[in-house]
Amino acid sequence: MSSVRTTDEETTMTEDAHARPTGAAQEQLYDINVATPSHAERARTLIMQVSTGTLCSLALEPVGHPYGSFVTVAFDAGTPVFLLSALAEHTKNLRRDPRASLLVSEDVSDDPLANGRVTLLGSCRPIRNDDASARTSFLAAHPSAGYYADFRDFGFWRLSVASIRYIGGYGRMSWVEKSAWDSAEPDPLAASAAGIIAHMNGDHADAMVQYCLAFSKATEVASASMTGIDRYGFEMSAVTPDGPRPVRLAFSNAVTTPEQARDSLVQLLKEARTNVTA
Repeated sequence: MSSVRTTDEETTMTEDAHARPTGAAQEQLYDINVATPSHAERARTLIMQVSTGTLCSLALEPVGHPYGSFVTVAFDAGTPVFLLSALAEHTKNLRRDPRASLLVSEDVSDDPLANGRVTLLGSCRPIRNDDASARTSFLAAHPSAGYYADFRDFGFWRLSVASIRYIGGYGRMSWVEKSAWDSAEPDPLAASAAGIIAHMNGDHADAMVQYCLAFSKATEVASASMTGIDRYGFEMSAVTPDGPRPVRLAFSNAVTTPEQARDSLVQLLKEARTNVTA
């Protein structure tokens, strides 16, 4: 199956892609060229954090209509695998026409449209019985499925991804190049990000303000909170006289562990204090 899109042009708002759109454009408080994960990397990170999604197939009845099903999913070597019942409508649909898509979404914002989501398009086909990797990956993600995995009417299926659509919230979206998707890796801080963010906001709120004053264009910041962190840097929401504004700062070098992230945050704070008092 050929790719639906070939462009990897990334559309990103100059303001916070996780914030609701506003009518008036404001000057961005940080360097638009600051190091940030690519959409391929963001998409890879997102899919490794979900275990359910919507599988869309082409219906047998009414013929050709999109048919969406809630499914459990796991990722084996980066590709989606499912454990499907032969009695399910989506399985019947896929046996006639393997064209399918999978939609997965994160659940981190109170505003559903601010959450990141990924749509994977391709062909979904049964997996050979000797493909132990898919079974291992699926049951590791869904241990309870071990009860019915060997029932005669159940079987493992794999979606061979041909096209990828990433939406990271308001204004952050693109069709991701297949080559970029294949080579991208999930962010190494993904599993620890929530803990780092909670720690920084709970114990080091003053540091957030100092980061903003020292390294962004903001001149007045009443408070600030960390909203995201990844291998390349971190994002904050700074409360300014113009309201909440996004700020992203980069680490001097990419980090791969929580310990390296801590060291980089400490070093940046030292530099921030020097800049503010200079």
